Amino acid sequence: MKFGIIKERKVPVDRRVVFTPEELVRLKTEHPEAQIKVESSDIRVFSDAQYSDLGIEIATDMSDCDVLFGVKEVPVDALIPNKKYFFFSHTIKMQPYNRKLLIAVLDKNIELYDHETIVDKNNKRLIGFGRYAGIVGAYNGFRGFGIKYDLFNLPKAETLKSKDDLIARLKRQTLPNIKIVLTGHGKVGMGAKEILEGMKVKEVSVDDFLTKNYSQAVYTQIDVLDYNKRLDGKVLDNKDFYKNPKDYKSDFERFTKVADIYFAGHFHGNEAPDILTREMLNSPKNKIQVVADISCDVNGPIACTIKASTIADPFFGYLPIDNKEVPYTHPGSIMVMSVDNLPCELPKDASEGFGEMFMEHVIPAFFNGDKDEILQRAKMTENGKLTERYMYLQDYVDGK
Repeated sequence: MKFGIIKERKVPVDRRVVFTPEELVRLKTEHPEAQIKVESSDIRVFSDAQYSDLGIEIATDMSDCDVLFGVKEVPVDALIPNKKYFFFSHTIKMQPYNRKLLIAVLDKNIELYDHETIVDKNNKRLIGFGRYAGIVGAYNGFRGFGIKYDLFNLPKAETLKSKDDLIARLKRQTLPNIKIVLTGHGKVGMGAKEILEGMKVKEVSVDDFLTKNYSQAVYTQIDVLDYNKRLDGKVLDNKDFYKNPKDYKSDFERFTKVADIYFAGHFHGNEAPDILTREMLNSPKNKIQVVADISCDVNGPIACTIKASTIADPFFGYLPIDNKEVPYTHPGSIMVMSVDNLPCELPKDASEGFGEMFMEHVIPAFFNGDKDEILQRAKMTENGKLTERYMYLQDYVDGK
């Protein structure tokens, strides 16, 4: 079997890669029968020379590879027919802008495995860049806070080399006695927590966060029942919330009255109530002035996330009274950071972590007969058709 690492062609440029040079050496060591090629690239965070110096073949023609690995969407005209492809297709939620890509995948008889569809038997995602989104998103949140209040001026994360560099820069700053609320206990939320812990920001309980005053910066990490409550007043458990989200409403306002910064690192289900509403932000009792929406669901559960911002221009102002974007210098605005490709700012660390997960969870399936059905669950297309698991996308493909 011949594996190929393809060049990233999406604009804006993405410097990440599925496998670092060292991970490919590990792959060859553990599976000597595998052949590997890396497509030449002048944008990748690891240079061609870093691969070739370790004995990895660099090429411009990838047509003899059986399986091709990339990070972002492959342009339609770059897709090679009759191959197996792994990349983030951004089609599983029926995103309109990528419908043509999925049609091309089917037309070219490609077997598509979206990184988001690589899950275990309990449908838990096995690989992703979420941790690094959390790390960079939290850093950007503090950077925005420093800019808004003219307290400090941190460099962009993309100019630094690693998570350790981000933390080192943050630790040089003196934070006032602010309160930070963090939603999410998945990879994104725990990535943001790594930054807070690295800075030695004190973690406090929900009750203490809501009721006590502190002489130092503190944060609390909250779960779904901390910021949602049943409409009938009953107190049940998380399982009930996930099963019956329509029976709940947001209780996040109790945090908006005391928190200064909000890091949003949660997963939000389709029918779950909105978390941070325009009414909450427009209330005279609202204290939150900086929102780092790491999850970045545009027009979703965070009212001020009215667009995705960019690495080049990460911050904008949101004016709750008019529900519109304004300059973040506007005195009545909430400062928002909603970059939707945060891991791109830390491409080396993100690639290393992604490759490790891929080696652990995906590569063995190619050599053990897919005994855990990792590949079977992830396969979206086969023989020019959607697989049974992804037949729900047929109307999307047909334009209905």
